[in-house]
Amino acid sequence: MSRIGNQPIPVPSGVQVDINGSDVTVKGGQGELSTTFHRDMKIIQEENVLRVERPSDEGQHKALHGLTRSLLANMVTGVSVGFQRELELVGVGYRVQKSGESITLNVMYSHPVVMDPPDGVTLEVGGNNRITVKGIDKQKVGQLAAQIRKVRPPNIYTGKGIRFLGEQIRLKPGKSARRA
Repeated sequence: MSRIGNQPIPVPSGVQVDINGSDVTVKGGQGELSTTFHRDMKIIQEENVLRVERPSDEGQHKALHGLTRSLLANMVTGVSVGFQRELELVGVGYRVQKSGESITLNVMYSHPVVMDPPDGVTLEVGGNNRITVKGIDKQKVGQLAAQIRKVRPPNIYTGKGIRFLGEQIRLKPGKSARRA
């Protein structure tokens, strides 16, 4: 029994859902998203609620049931509220600048690193060390945030680098601390 797949998805006011077989289009105040789901999954709309049903209790259908429900809920949330990830640069001389749609990272490489956002994702800079990634597609927002973090991941000995806001880095002791 799928706990996630069986949960209904509430559709807020101002969000319109069009179901055409396995193609689903969701329109809202933030924009429009459309996805083709697996043909075995049945998506049902009842007034202001969406439900996902599966044809059998096979392992593949159970897995697709929860996946379909999660993706559909993310689409509804994305077009109504949107998603965002915040990153912070920690370290002396680490800074970010916005140039047009893209951002330029100076993170102690011999060259600045320029990151361009994909369609539907915007980058905002707060101060010299804050980056906010916003968009309606949760996958694109998370992917871009991970790519930005990958430019200079946090160092496990000093803690310097690009990290998600609120991320806890466990610092390892250096060589001299191990000898004592």
